[in-house]
Amino acid sequence: MKTLLMLTAAISAASFAGTPEWSGRPVMDTAKSPQARLHGVPVAAVEMKEGFWSPRRKVNVEVSLPSLLGLFESNGILDNFRRVSGRKEVARRGPLYTDSDVYKWLEAVGFVLQAGENPALRKSAEAVIDDVVAAQEPSGYLNTYFTKEHRAERHTNMGGGHELYCAGHLLQAGISWYRATGDRKLLDAGQRMADYVDRDFGAGKARIFEGHPEFELSLIELYRTTGEKKYLNLAGYFLGGDPRNVAATKPNEWQYLFTVTPFTGRKQLEGHAVRAMYACSGATDYYLETGDAAYWDTLGRLWDDMTRRKVYLTGGVGSRGQGEAFGDPYELPNRQAYTESCAAIGTIFWNWRMVQATGDGKYIDSLERALYNGANSGLSLSGNLYCYRNPLELVGDPNDKIRNPWYDTTCCPPNLQRILASLPGYFYSTSSDGLWVHLFDNNRMKWKLEDGTGLEVAQATKYPWEGAVELTVTPATAHEFTLHLRRPEWAKSARIEVDGKVLAVSAEKAYFAVKRTWKPGDKVTVKFDMTPRLVTANELVRDNAGKAAVERGPLVYCMESLDQPAGTGAFDWRLEVKPAHDTFTSDWKPELLGGIVALKHAATRGARAATGQPLYEEMGAHAAAPRTAGDVTLVPYYTFHNRGITAMEVWIPVAVAR
Repeated sequence: MKTLLMLTAAISAASFAGTPEWSGRPVMDTAKSPQARLHGVPVAAVEMKEGFWSPRRKVNVEVSLPSLLGLFESNGILDNFRRVSGRKEVARRGPLYTDSDVYKWLEAVGFVLQAGENPALRKSAEAVIDDVVAAQEPSGYLNTYFTKEHRAERHTNMGGGHELYCAGHLLQAGISWYRATGDRKLLDAGQRMADYVDRDFGAGKARIFEGHPEFELSLIELYRTTGEKKYLNLAGYFLGGDPRNVAATKPNEWQYLFTVTPFTGRKQLEGHAVRAMYACSGATDYYLETGDAAYWDTLGRLWDDMTRRKVYLTGGVGSRGQGEAFGDPYELPNRQAYTESCAAIGTIFWNWRMVQATGDGKYIDSLERALYNGANSGLSLSGNLYCYRNPLELVGDPNDKIRNPWYDTTCCPPNLQRILASLPGYFYSTSSDGLWVHLFDNNRMKWKLEDGTGLEVAQATKYPWEGAVELTVTPATAHEFTLHLRRPEWAKSARIEVDGKVLAVSAEKAYFAVKRTWKPGDKVTVKFDMTPRLVTANELVRDNAGKAAVERGPLVYCMESLDQPAGTGAFDWRLEVKPAHDTFTSDWKPELLGGIVALKHAATRGARAATGQPLYEEMGAHAAAPRTAGDVTLVPYYTFHNRGITAMEVWIPVAVAR
């Protein structure tokens, strides 16, 4: 036994010993952030095994990333850099913000390489980086639109020009690539662009603002990477708002007021949803570094506004197509829902930062909802079709192609790619007292506690299809620390065992805190109740009156017409609910949609209305038509329209038996 312990210690220590300075960094590096209670674990430290996320991540690497690079080529997006550097004589193609899509793709590849070697992707990315850096001017300025014929337009359209938005994604790509490879080429290019902005703009210099937030959060990560405080100060300038910008804003730039006015002056979430989520993410980063209480108060107010009044059941945000914007409180239509994939991903970024500040599991509950539903739906199971919108109801119109291989505004595809590539970095955090387990899937973490003790944790589970998760905890030596194990808010009940003994421990802020002296090989099992749940909406959500939605574990379900009894569609049925003993049938379908648990529930449908029946008539004018009983089938929402265009609904009419 002594020999085994010594061997385990040696293996664990080797997993992080001698780590180069540029690697071993998490998705966001809060190791020195004064207000961070938790600190992320690097992507490289978590090896994902076969499980729920492995097919999604595999198709991301093998299909999504290579195919999108090919589309960048065929649509002239990479040529935009080559024309600026003089490598190719072509016209510029695409919207003015296309540079950012290339940078997000590079960031995703950086995360892939943090998780392991991939020579083919690395070679492709190195060629792209070479083209990008060759387009940079000696001043540090880098943007393929505001050059050549558009050079005179620089910094004249800060509301919609996306100059700093592109620069922010350049920085994030450079940081991701540096942490994966140690190569500073792209990072240095991004830093030169940041220095260009800092040199000429800001407090006491030329006025400037950012119409689409992104630069702030990237500047703060650059500060964390380099230690140069000027980048934190520059982020503070953008977040704090410049009075000169408010006066200069045009009436038709209303959607940019979120970034022109001081962040701490915001009372509610409004305007463009993605911009708001990125602004909140940057503001949380700023709070983590400065402890500014006004920022924290504002963040709490905005998070409550989102989660209590403006978020869909799927975790998507942004209900209005006009302006891709938040609507009024409780304005959450299903068929018209805009719910851009990027907006759901933005909530993931924001919630991750909020949990690092607090250790409060409500933020991971919100993150998990968006991850499994509103973001996960954005990429097809095949890996080459993307959703820009993610509505909660579709009529099945043949022209309603929600999933497409290419959009001229290509923001969502590489955003989905970078969240899947970086996913291992969201499973765990450390704190001064131990380890935090946020998400569940088969994986093996090899890292260390904050006192330097080597630690391995292996998860074995069929989550989210089953509720049991077994963790094998292996510290380098027997060691006392606290294991914080998340208890999802959706679980009606949860039981935790250590080495087969049930623990009588309650969850505090959604985490079981198990403090003990852990020995190599200790096993922890947590079992969550996975009974399907019928959910109703606040009565002020008028679109959902008389309807219910179905959830099981972290997954939201939907009805698609092609699963229903022959001759019927999704909109023909209503669920027959018996609250005292309502039951679903859960069936594992390995051959369906990559392997899912499908649900069945009792339902009835009415006789189809005769064509001569009035559109409206007095209530009670006719006796209720008899209804036909049957069973309807529901599938996870993230799989919708993976088998072709068909009617779909999340919120289903219900009849409650008395």
